[in-house]
Amino acid sequence: MTADYLPRRPAQSRFVPVRGLRYHVNLWGDPDAVDRQRPLLVWMHGWMDVGASLQFVVDAMRQARAIAAPDWRGFGRTAPPPLTDSYWFPDYLGDLDALLDALSPGVAVDLAGHSMGGNVVMTYAGARPERIRRLVNMEGFGLPEAPPQGAPDRLRKWLDELKTLQRLKPYDSLDAVAARLLKNNPRLPRERAQWLAAHWAERRDDGLWHVLGDPAHKRVNPVPYRKDEALAAWRRIAAPTLWIEGDETNPDRWFGHRYPRSEFDERIALVRDLRRVRLAKCGHMLHFDQPQALADTIESFLDGA
Repeated sequence: MTADYLPRRPAQSRFVPVRGLRYHVNLWGDPDAVDRQRPLLVWMHGWMDVGASLQFVVDAMRQARAIAAPDWRGFGRTAPPPLTDSYWFPDYLGDLDALLDALSPGVAVDLAGHSMGGNVVMTYAGARPERIRRLVNMEGFGLPEAPPQGAPDRLRKWLDELKTLQRLKPYDSLDAVAARLLKNNPRLPRERAQWLAAHWAERRDDGLWHVLGDPAHKRVNPVPYRKDEALAAWRRIAAPTLWIEGDETNPDRWFGHRYPRSEFDERIALVRDLRRVRLAKCGHMLHFDQPQALADTIESFLDGA
């Protein structure tokens, strides 16, 4: 297998100091050339993904624009905090706030997030509505309400997992990494999977290719998800908001009866200025399955009246 994919608009790599970490940011275009009518687009990736995976959407865009896609802490080329054994949702908000201060000081951004990143940007947009011109949430459904009576068992599970070494499977070649990406995303063209594999994993001293994600992300979060607190933020979102999902996504597979689709529809309806789009022939990884349709949808929303 050969890496035949050549990006149309290659990204630049930049490291930004954020709360004691060296945050890696993929940059397209000129962040210094933005204005209030076409601000910086900041894309926050999902769990076990990397900012570089936006490349296929960037290449599909009709017009060049300034875009920043950071790697969350403990993903991609952003190292985890020293001695960390757990990840906390408020830290993502703190990191995002510091990133926006560094990348777009004093100017509101267009903010997009996928999956976990979508959940983060929704909460952030409620806490800092003045920092967002337009907001895009791609399949950041939120989570089921965590009942208080389940808190002791959740804490017990977390304590047990702290004593258990977490691992991510290594691969013996870059081709094997690409094959795994293809297994998870059958619509991803082979040459794109090979290109992405080199950004999704790295070869280490043992000769194996290791996924660029801290295994500690696999541990359960001991802090229960509070639906009412999340929705209080959603209600305060002031920016025009675009919700995008794939027509083959079925959140019931993840949540079952704990979080039916009808409940999500009630939640998202609380956002005051909301547009909804469903992409055809598309699953959860929208940016892999239908990058052209996703690019067209986002550009139309960001550049529309």
